[in-house]
Amino acid sequence: MTTRPLFLFLISSCFLHAAARAEGEAPVATSAPAAAAPEHTFTGNVGFVSDYRFRGISQTWKRPAVQAGFDYNHASGLYAGTWASNVSGNSYNNGAGMEWDLYGGYKLPVTEAVTLDVGALAYLYPGARLNAAPGQPSAHKYDNVDVYAAVTAGAFSAKLSVAATDYFGLASETAGYAYFSALPARGSSRGTAYLDLNYGVELGQGVNAGLHLGHLWVRRYGDLSYSDWKLSVSKALPDLGGLTLALAVVGTDADPALYQAGDSAAQRAKRLGDTGVVLSVSRTF
Repeated sequence: MTTRPLFLFLISSCFLHAAARAEGEAPVATSAPAAAAPEHTFTGNVGFVSDYRFRGISQTWKRPAVQAGFDYNHASGLYAGTWASNVSGNSYNNGAGMEWDLYGGYKLPVTEAVTLDVGALAYLYPGARLNAAPGQPSAHKYDNVDVYAAVTAGAFSAKLSVAATDYFGLASETAGYAYFSALPARGSSRGTAYLDLNYGVELGQGVNAGLHLGHLWVRRYGDLSYSDWKLSVSKALPDLGGLTLALAVVGTDADPALYQAGDSAAQRAKRLGDTGVVLSVSRTF
C-alpha cells in the first residue's frame, strides 16, 4: 500500500492558537525580575526518519517516514497532544497507511529534579483492518489505548504503559492471523505491559547521547514478548534553522517468525525487529 506524508494532513486538521499574558507593572529596581512562565504553551514538531521503529519494531517495512505533531502544556501540569506518521500497509492492512496518536495527561513536579507523569495514549490507524486471509479484511481494528505512569529523575526516566484494550487487535478471534505466524487462541491481550527505561547525557556543543532499554510483556501470548534497546547520538544545529540530526542503532530479541511482514503480493517478507541503523532529522517550533 502506498504511504503518504502526513504532517500536511495533521497541520490542516489541527489549528492551534496560543496567547501569552503578562501582568503587573515593572518594578522601580534597576534589575528586572525573571519572566513568569506562560500559563499556556503550544509547540510543534516535524521530522523525517529512515525507518520508523516503535518499541524496536519497524512500522514502515524498514522504509522512511515523515512525522509531525503538536503539543499543549498548561502551567498546572496538564497536557495534551497529537502526532502522526506514515506506516506500512504490509503491517497495517486495508487502511490509509497512517498512524494517528492522541494523548493527554498530568505532570507533577515532586522536587526540582523529579517529575511524575500519568496519562493515556490512543494509537489510531484510520481505515485499517486485520486481514483474516490475504485480501480478506476482518472487522477487527489495530487501534490500541495505553494508560501509563512515568517518573523522570535528572537524566533518567522510567515509564510503564499498560494496554487498556486488546493489544493492537490481538484476541482469540484474531490470534490466527494477527501476526506473521498463527498463534493459538488464548483470550484477550488486554493488560499487556511495556517498560521503557531511558538515560540521556549532554556531551557539550549541542551533542547528546542516549541509551534506551525496553521490555514488552504480551499478556496470554508470551511468544510475542521481547526486549529492545537503542543507542543514539544527536546534534542540535541552531545555525540550520534549529534542526536536530540524530543517529541511532536499534535492536530487539523478538521472534523473527512472528515479527515480520510480507508485501501484498506475498513474494517478499522482512524481519521487522532486526538490528538496524536509523537516521533522522527533526525540528521543534
